[in-house]
Amino acid sequence: MDLDVDGNAALVTASSSGLGLASATALAEAGANVAICGRTEEKLESAKKSIEDARESADGASGDVLAVQADLTVPEDIADLVEETVDAFGGLDHLVTSSGGPPSTTFLETEQREWYQAYDLLVMSVVWTIEEAHPHLLESEYGTITSITSRTVQEVADGLLLSNAVRRGVIGLIKTVSREFAPEIRANAVLPGTIETPRIEELIETGIERGTYEDYEAGLADLSDEIPMDRIGQPEELGETVAYLSSPRASYVNGAEIPIDGGLLRS
Repeated sequence: MDLDVDGNAALVTASSSGLGLASATALAEAGANVAICGRTEEKLESAKKSIEDARESADGASGDVLAVQADLTVPEDIADLVEETVDAFGGLDHLVTSSGGPPSTTFLETEQREWYQAYDLLVMSVVWTIEEAHPHLLESEYGTITSITSRTVQEVADGLLLSNAVRRGVIGLIKTVSREFAPEIRANAVLPGTIETPRIEELIETGIERGTYEDYEAGLADLSDEIPMDRIGQPEELGETVAYLSSPRASYVNGAEIPIDGGLLRS
């Protein structure tokens, strides 16, 4: 399907790896100019090359990739990121927000400062990015915001207190701006479940070291056990959904929370 985003400008945050990188790749393959960001220069340059290689492999895809080093918990970095994107591409049509995950913890293990750090990482980074991007999205004929959150906003996961509690603020934010910004700007959220990102790979490798899993395949099988699709997801499956939501093909989708979890959510 032609997503009709050729020449559009997209900014994807926290996109040097994982789901942010998958989303940026899908948009680039569809023909958009894409800006990515991350904290580590080496990872960022590797991600840029990965996107460029994928774009070249896509039939008829063209566009530029901009890599900007930024810390999403620093408002000044976000302001510079949006400014560089607009300067490079002449505007901004699509914003995709993502972030790394907070540490695994339980209520009694969590220190007060960790709550504030998680709030800045998961919620305020989205607030700051939308604030900076809004005037540019408003000027676009296609303005969209898509926020990558987690299935934990609907169903809590053991040991992920901060994600369970804090990410729900992003859903309230997206739901609100989807009403306040419409019809000029659409805003939606995607709720990934267990997807084979570097974080999941690290989790399985840790399980192997502890003797929980005999090997990597055993770890995959365990994580897939309750998923109706009988497997965990691949990053590109989320990325392609994000690209679709950003495109005119999803022009009547606004304020939605879309699980991408193989049917695991029960609600």
